[in-house]
Amino acid sequence: MGKLYLVATPIGNLEDISARALRVLREAEIIAAEDTRHTGMLLKRFEIKTPLTSYFEHNKLSKIEVILEHLSRGDVALVSDAGTPAINDPGYELIQTALAAGFDVAPVPGPSAPISALISSGLPTDSFLYLGYLPHKANERRKAVSQVESLTYTLIFLESPHRIIDALEDLLTVLGDRKICVAREMTKMFEEYWRGEISGAMEHFKSQPPRGEFTLVVAGKSKAESAAWTEEELRAAIQKEIGKDKSAKEISAQLSEISGWQKKDVYALINSMK
Repeated sequence: MGKLYLVATPIGNLEDISARALRVLREAEIIAAEDTRHTGMLLKRFEIKTPLTSYFEHNKLSKIEVILEHLSRGDVALVSDAGTPAINDPGYELIQTALAAGFDVAPVPGPSAPISALISSGLPTDSFLYLGYLPHKANERRKAVSQVESLTYTLIFLESPHRIIDALEDLLTVLGDRKICVAREMTKMFEEYWRGEISGAMEHFKSQPPRGEFTLVVAGKSKAESAAWTEEELRAAIQKEIGKDKSAKEISAQLSEISGWQKKDVYALINSMK
């Protein structure tokens, strides 16, 4: 009985692949790849002869049984086009099904665009929220951003080159002129990290044709700007969480992060409501 390995591959520079990733790719019975042509070039570069099978957005459900059959005979390596599998790439359904069928699932850590951009941004890294690609339509994009406007976490988004200007305009409208790092073509020849305010990023990328995939790292709302909830608002939130059968300790830890209240005060209020 094999193991499903989730193998991170380079997001640009091929030297970023790990020794363990190369070993797992060599020893696997088969490699399930988002794009077999793209992964084929990687395998050729490192002289890996392991067979490939496709596993992408439009065949991911139909290929699960085939991959499980391979797992019954040996290890399978799952890779995406670049970076860590299952992060905005196919993989979740396969992982869920493999676990339900009793197979082991293990990561082979490595490159990740959101984490690479975050640690290079110069913005706080102690708490962050990764939100993937922004919606394509402007009204849906603004709505999605407005839902996280009050959070103090550093925010991470992905965006394509032909929507980057519109996305920056909507971020500016909803969030205000916050600090941002726009990472482009990370680890590649023309990689760029633009740091400043959102308005400056808009002007910078309007002045040249945007190219490559973008990762946006945006400052969260400062704690000074984030007004504390009223007691009434906090009581309502506590009541909802109590209904989810959570402990007072869990609720106080969760709500203190977003309410502006001290954990001990949230805890005391919870006990007073019992």
